[in-house]
Amino acid sequence: MKRRAKYAAGLAAPAAAAAAMMVLASAAMANDALLARGSQIVEDKCSRCHAVGRAGASPVAKAPPLRDLSRRYPVETLAESLAEGIMTGHEDMPVFRFERTDVEAIITYLRSISPG
Repeated sequence: MKRRAKYAAGLAAPAAAAAAMMVLASAAMANDALLARGSQIVEDKCSRCHAVGRAGASPVAKAPPLRDLSRRYPVETLAESLAEGIMTGHEDMPVFRFERTDVEAIITYLRSISPG
């Protein structure tokens, strides 16, 4: 009986580790999907004026590179504006409204390209 208990106890730790690895892998895959979706959205909607990657200048000089937004404020604070419609002080920028899942993807992508 003691031998079975030791055997069962010996299996519990590897099983728990395997379960934890599956959860982490699933979370990583979800994050990768958000990054890909966010990248696609900013490429489609923002790249006409803004630099959307980790390097390079914006096509429109007065449009800040998106990677620099985090230097101005926490990118998470953009969530409400992205959902309700970004309004700027100049008429050249169109108003965009995004669904909650797209907002999450954009924020995830902006975090990934932000320096530091």
